[in-house]
Amino acid sequence: MLIRRARLHYLIATALAVEAAVLHNFAWHERWTWRDRARHERGGWWKRLLRFQLSTGAFSIGGNAACMWLFEGIWGVPYLISNLASIGACSILNFLANEWWVFSNREKSAMGGSSGLRGLLGQARAVRLRSWG
Repeated sequence: MLIRRARLHYLIATALAVEAAVLHNFAWHERWTWRDRARHERGGWWKRLLRFQLSTGAFSIGGNAACMWLFEGIWGVPYLISNLASIGACSILNFLANEWWVFSNREKSAMGGSSGLRGLLGQARAVRLRSWG
C-alpha cells in the first residue's frame, strides 16, 4: 500500500511499515506474551519500550532494510516476496532479544529461577508432566 498508493520508495515504505509493526508488537507483548514479566519490572513500560525500540526496532528496521536492499535492490526479487523473506530472517533475532533483554525476568533469575530458552523448556516440561498426572 505504501509503495503502490503512496508511491514511496521501497526502503522508506519498509522502514515506516516496520516501525508501525514494532509498536503494535510491543503493545501485544506487553499485554499478552510477557505479561507476567512486565508487571514486576521497576521503571515501567517506557523503559521496556526503549529497550524494545533499541533491539527489536533496530533488528527489524535495519535488518529488513538490509534484506530488502539485498533481495530486491541487488537480486531483483519482487518486493512482496522480499518483504516476507526479510520478516522471516529477522524474527529469530527479535524473539531472542525480547526473551533475554527486553522482557527478561532478572529478579527470578537472581533468585535461582531460570529464564530464557532453558526456563521455557522447563516450563513446558512441567505443564506436560501435570497434564499426565
